[in-house]
Amino acid sequence: MNDHEYRDQDVRSADGTRLVVRRVGSGDPVVLVHGSGGGLHSWATVADRLAAHYELWMPARRGYGPSDVPPGPNSFQDETSDLTAVVGAAYESAGKPVHLVGASYGATLALHTASAAPGDLRSLAVFEPPLFAAGARIAPLLDRYRAAFERDDAAAMAAVLNEVTRVPAEIVAAFAAAAGDRTPDPVEARRSAIGWLHDLEALAQDDTDIGRWSSIAVPTLLMGGADTWEPMPSTMDALANAVPGARQVSWPGQSHFVTMTAPALVADTLREFFAEVPA
Repeated sequence: MNDHEYRDQDVRSADGTRLVVRRVGSGDPVVLVHGSGGGLHSWATVADRLAAHYELWMPARRGYGPSDVPPGPNSFQDETSDLTAVVGAAYESAGKPVHLVGASYGATLALHTASAAPGDLRSLAVFEPPLFAAGARIAPLLDRYRAAFERDDAAAMAAVLNEVTRVPAEIVAAFAAAAGDRTPDPVEARRSAIGWLHDLEALAQDDTDIGRWSSIAVPTLLMGGADTWEPMPSTMDALANAVPGARQVSWPGQSHFVTMTAPALVADTLREFFAEVPA
């Protein structure tokens, strides 16, 4: 399962931002986009299960090391340019259109990209984009997070993120209990915190209009966990109604963490979807 060779390369975005992309496997190209707090490692367990038949491209998004952390506020416009550059590199390398897959924030970014720059895409698959976490509601949370970040207050940052994602208190408590006395690696915690700050900047500038995704024309798969908390299920249903011809799957017993808890399920679902997409 883990004997595939990973290799990293740089891709430059239109504004010169350096994006580090991890590649593995061979076959039709697939770009996997990580969510908030993630990075080059986020899709590894899924990619391992697809690498025998696909070439996976996994970028660290801007704001997430080892990719560049540009100065100034982040935006989905900038990140769409980034992802378009990665998709273009994958298309050029393989000579074939690209399957684009995103999880959580990465799914929102994938929607933006499929809407704005679908030219090199063969399909789109998104897992639980937090489309409800955008706009005016996020702006004061961004301010609180930035203040906590600047004073390096991990507990206050975490409290803000729980408000952004609307994770139920019992799930937060369960994670805390599972962590016990373990402390996160300080370098990784800082890298993730910087990335979250940039993501919140983009979310605060975005809006919650789901109808805008009706312009997406590539074959689309919408994935969700049946146990994920509201408002995600309602959001996914609204997205399914908005995107023409979208196929929707809801996994029993799974939640927003399915790429970690059941990577084989995710890989199998993607493999079946890719096989059904016209060449």
